[in-house]
Amino acid sequence: MSDKLKIALAQLNPTVGAMQASAEQALQVMQEMDASGADLLVFPEMFIPGYPPQDLILEDHFISENMKMVNRLAQASGEMLTLIGAIHYDGVDTYNAVAVLQHGKLLQWVHKSLLPTYDVFDEWRYFKPGRDNEPVIITFRSGSTLRLGIHICEDLWDEDIDYKICDILGDSGVDLFVNLSASPFVSNKYKERSRLISSKIEKYHKPFIYVNLVGGQDQLVFDGMSMVVDQFGGYLHVCPQFESSVCLIDLPLSPTAVSVKSIPDIPKATQVFNGLVLGVHDYFRKTGHSKAVLGLSGGIDSAVTAVIAVEALGPENVLGIAMPSKYSSDHSVSDAQALAENLGMRYLSVPICTVFEGFQETFSSTFGNPLEGLPEENLQARIRGNILMSISNRDGSLLLTTGNKTEIALGYCTLYGDMSGGLAVISDIGKRMVYALADYYNQIKGRELIPQNTITKVPSAELRDNQVDPFDYEVVAPLVNSIIEQQSDIEKLVAKGWDRELVEELLQKVRLNEYKRQQMPPGIRVTSKAFGIGRRMPIVNHYRQNH
Repeated sequence: MSDKLKIALAQLNPTVGAMQASAEQALQVMQEMDASGADLLVFPEMFIPGYPPQDLILEDHFISENMKMVNRLAQASGEMLTLIGAIHYDGVDTYNAVAVLQHGKLLQWVHKSLLPTYDVFDEWRYFKPGRDNEPVIITFRSGSTLRLGIHICEDLWDEDIDYKICDILGDSGVDLFVNLSASPFVSNKYKERSRLISSKIEKYHKPFIYVNLVGGQDQLVFDGMSMVVDQFGGYLHVCPQFESSVCLIDLPLSPTAVSVKSIPDIPKATQVFNGLVLGVHDYFRKTGHSKAVLGLSGGIDSAVTAVIAVEALGPENVLGIAMPSKYSSDHSVSDAQALAENLGMRYLSVPICTVFEGFQETFSSTFGNPLEGLPEENLQARIRGNILMSISNRDGSLLLTTGNKTEIALGYCTLYGDMSGGLAVISDIGKRMVYALADYYNQIKGRELIPQNTITKVPSAELRDNQVDPFDYEVVAPLVNSIIEQQSDIEKLVAKGWDRELVEELLQKVRLNEYKRQQMPPGIRVTSKAFGIGRRMPIVNHYRQNH
């Protein structure tokens, strides 16, 4: 009997619905790891169907195809034990499950017990919770027979729940905890996962294997950070963030302490930037797009969107278009061009003055007067949106919108104008984080690829003479984050030191602009509460907080 297990972590990037491709990839990894002498190979949660498959689960053929792929992998299994996430349909109920494969057989299913329904999750809509939480007893090729505490993602997050899966398994005398996850990225979430794992090890003194999904899927990004932790809380291995990897690790079974490695401390700007790059890359790859187009205003938002697109797609696949009007400053045009040249991306200048004047002449001849005030400002934004969408249609490229979370929350954006597009890249980062990412990018590149003037100048939409943005972003951006991400009410915000009048004003703006957000393109989620599937607010909303 060996005093260690060879563990293989398959931190991989499936695509929802591409079940045959996922099975082919799983089969290849199984063959390679089996040949390498691995005892145990662990894939992430829902690897076969991809996560989250949402209402595809309600289609009978989708379920049967998923089961077909599991059976195929089972038949190909050998001495090595394989754990892989899939959907289990037992003829009556549907489960989020782990298939346990060995010796050419599907040995058994393990069902997820805690089904999340908060934020982006809606698993009670599709699955029945498992209540069969028992250790899985396996004899490995090394000769060791172990009791495995297999559980799935949310089963680990049980601190505020009475039904504690890890405690049930731990009290049953497991030798090893194994968690298969599809846990979406939020900055520093990997530290919270690590804390939860450490709490289980501290209580039961058993090793812990955690395998998480990686990659972008619609609005979600999965960050990986899979890990193997020994019975003393030492990190034997931590997989990279936002990268696919298949790793072989020796897990000692004897109670000999090993050197403790700490979990990496990754700066927040690094996490958010890399998460957005992966989100854009996978959104394009998985939807079949390769080229992007965006408007370059010379401002900070379009600059940061451009560098993310360039890093995700390559500069040759990104087209930036400046669309100056009579209100555009010379430095805005020059800053946009300098950015494009620094990044090596394609660049065009398409002035909108002639088109704008044609619209105004039409309004004057029809209604007696040209548009003035806000309608005139929005007209310019919509002309630009039409130009960008036309180029997108002509080239088959995907239009990236450049609005940030602070502006979108407050409605400081134009429907069918700057909100037009196919992907809202920075819609889940506030204005202050936009600046942080600009500084971060210039720092890692070792020079000012984003022009310093773009970073330091006063933000302006340049839709009228001497216009500047009507917010102090140093004050407003963190307050908006508290309103959206922490769902803080007036009294809590005032108690934290925020001005009551400002709080009430911003809450009103957030409420009134829900109709815009429900028509915006999907954005990439990197915070605990993003606009999109994780935030469901009514458009018609007469609720007001009492104060």
